[in-house]
Amino acid sequence: MPARHFLTLTDLTAAELAGLITRAAQLKAAHKRGQSQVRYPGRVMAMLFEKSSTRTRASFEAAWTHLGGHSMFLSPRDIQLGRGETVEDSARVLSRMVDVLVVRTFSHERLELLAAHSTVPVINALTDRFHPCQLLADILTWTEQHGDIRNRTAVFVGDGNNVCHSWMEAARLFGFRLRVAAPQGYRPAADLTATYVDCVEILDDPQTAVAGADAVITDVWASMGQEDEAAARQAAFAGFEVDQALMARAAPGAIFMHCLPAHRGEEVSAEVIDGPQSVVWDEAENRLHAQKALLELLLG
Repeated sequence: MPARHFLTLTDLTAAELAGLITRAAQLKAAHKRGQSQVRYPGRVMAMLFEKSSTRTRASFEAAWTHLGGHSMFLSPRDIQLGRGETVEDSARVLSRMVDVLVVRTFSHERLELLAAHSTVPVINALTDRFHPCQLLADILTWTEQHGDIRNRTAVFVGDGNNVCHSWMEAARLFGFRLRVAAPQGYRPAADLTATYVDCVEILDDPQTAVAGADAVITDVWASMGQEDEAAARQAAFAGFEVDQALMARAAPGAIFMHCLPAHRGEEVSAEVIDGPQSVVWDEAENRLHAQKALLELLLG
């Protein structure tokens, strides 16, 4: 049977995603009770990271340890991926030695090339186009805080980036409405906007977008690799900071979400991210539990 990959949320059905969130909650509860979760003793997970990380690396390594396996971290300094060896050949070799490949890279096309030549599951741990593992944790967090996400309203304020793209996919798969407030020039990819026009609305004004929303989400204005654009992006995103005044326009009990790391005083005020509506630390922890459920699903 061919390996099953997780490159975007659409690699799973809506029913599978719902089941994964339920399973993640079960695994989290069992972990809190101190129950053993060893499932894959002697199995190996290789982590190919061309971009640095805190939450993604720590959560995947911890998750695989909880499941009884061994993790192998491979940075660009450690292997010849795309330099002395083709991406295709690296995939062929590594997938004969390990049981799952977790890849964090810039190019989504490179990830797809790896998956096309891998005989073991490949997981997208972030590319420049999508960040689906973050959304698994986000939906788990929403469910804990708000219950069923179906027919609710979420708002993404800021850069139409990889996290925003995965929120767009999630809107259809989980059955909620998403509004995206982004300035001209920083909107989500046009092909995705066209694909998800039935469940995603693109707006210029964050004040209008946030009105009555159940959750307000943001991300940094300049992602890794965009440092030279930081000044221009700060000017473009003036007025898009999620502060207390903006949160006050959301529905009573609305939550604030951020994938982290955060820049207080830029995309979010300290009063919001460190305040009572913020669930960012739950999101960070839930990367661990959601990814355990994902590994189980892909490996069987």
